Amino acid sequence: MSATIKAAGLAAGHGATALFSGLDLVIGPRDVVGLVGPNGAGKSTLLRTLAGELPPEDGTVTVTPASAIIGYLPQETERRAGETVRGFLARRTGVADAQAAFDTATARLEAGEAGADDEYADALERWLALGAPDLDERADAIAADVGLAVDLDQLMTSLSGGQAARAGLASLLLSRYDVFLLDEPTNDLDLDGLDRLERFVADLGEAAVIVSHDREFLARTVNRIVELDLHQRAINIYGGGYDAWLQEREIARRHAREAYDEYADTVSGLQARANMQRNWAAQGVRNARRSINNEPDKSVRKYRVNSSEKQASKVRQSEKALERLEEVDEPRKEWDLRMEIAAAPRSGAVTAALREAVVRRGDFTFGPVTLEIGWAEKVAITGANGSGKSTLLAALLGRLPLDEGQSHLGPGVVVGEVDQARRLFEGDEPLVDAFQRHVPDLAPEPVRTLLAKYGLKTDHVVRSASTLSPGERTRAALALLQARGVNLLVLDEPTNHLDLPAIEQVEAALETYPGTLLLVTHDRRMLAAVSTTRELHVENGQVIERS
Repeated sequence: MSATIKAAGLAAGHGATALFSGLDLVIGPRDVVGLVGPNGAGKSTLLRTLAGELPPEDGTVTVTPASAIIGYLPQETERRAGETVRGFLARRTGVADAQAAFDTATARLEAGEAGADDEYADALERWLALGAPDLDERADAIAADVGLAVDLDQLMTSLSGGQAARAGLASLLLSRYDVFLLDEPTNDLDLDGLDRLERFVADLGEAAVIVSHDREFLARTVNRIVELDLHQRAINIYGGGYDAWLQEREIARRHAREAYDEYADTVSGLQARANMQRNWAAQGVRNARRSINNEPDKSVRKYRVNSSEKQASKVRQSEKALERLEEVDEPRKEWDLRMEIAAAPRSGAVTAALREAVVRRGDFTFGPVTLEIGWAEKVAITGANGSGKSTLLAALLGRLPLDEGQSHLGPGVVVGEVDQARRLFEGDEPLVDAFQRHVPDLAPEPVRTLLAKYGLKTDHVVRSASTLSPGERTRAALALLQARGVNLLVLDEPTNHLDLPAIEQVEAALETYPGTLLLVTHDRRMLAAVSTTRELHVENGQVIERS
């Protein structure tokens, strides 16, 4: 079913904070809208409002036809206890709810309740539209296609991170919604998964709104951009794709600054001229008063009076010119992280090494692997989900017992890490205390100041670390890299849950970082932006050096 979703005068906020207002947007079939903006701008709030999960503070959301099915697929960082893979797929595709509604309507119809026939017809239509009758058969096929080689009756909590990412991708590929609202669908996907997702979006005939931090994914899929500009407190809508938006945004910002500078110069010039004319007029009046009484010539006295009045008239003209001038607001200064990675003293020539290292986990075998990571090498580690990248990192850092072989961490190595699961800040203690535990030499106030620089303000630092969002925990981990010196930096999917400005700041900081870097990422633009000296490709537990 072709569906259109229309927002008119839409406004939303969080508590006393206004997020956006006055949003007018129409999204029709084959429109793929990229929703961008910094963390906290209201992207997820807007998706939930469009989905009908949150009531708008102002304005309306209209779906045409009214029977169209909106699929809102949020980020799910935690897996639900007791939920099987098959149950997860049914829930994410909307089939589970449709099945429950259909069963209820069937029971009411069989009981002969009033109005049950209409309810049954609506429930049946929705059940069929979402693909409920053949979901199990399609699920088996799609799971095999995306490489999810597990029993679908297995619990989600038993899956590895890579398997859970494939399950999430499978749920999207199985969905048959009329409108798709996708919140960070690229998180944790490997390159093959990204390719499948891009092809799915490209072939969509339905309307879609996508929030994503993956710049290359946005560049390949979206045909419009809606920017929630938190700093300028504006909503900007751009036709064209992601790269066109970057260019147009830069031009718009430059023109806005030029327009304000021209306005400010004009105001300054008019004010200076009015002040000068006001001084001349005042001086002329004083001189005229002194000389008029002593001037016998009537015509000279009249000339001096007229001259003073002309100066006063010029002052009024300048003041009116200022009043007529159309005010131009000064562009707000954008938040600029200016991230730094503090460097510890140099370690030895060999930072980390493995000698014939083997790790066995059930049916999976990693190795044997022999390799050395030298001082100041910048190493990109690539490979599919489940290939052994995280195992390689854990073995190099000496955190994983080896079944065979040896691991070695060089003398003087100080490790700084942003891990894929963001485990550094998971406890119940307040964030400020959890952070200070890692840097005991820092007093609480400098810790609070540093966290505030990373967008973690007073209400964040007093909360238990476990209640923070993945993006907030990532920012805390990045702040920790600045607080303590490191010479071996380990980044495992560092762009997950970060907004686009923060990702660019991370890339800029890596350019000047002098130590050793181990970088695991599926962000194609980050791989292109960061200057690496080696690539280690992991495939089926084997490590291959790529030139």
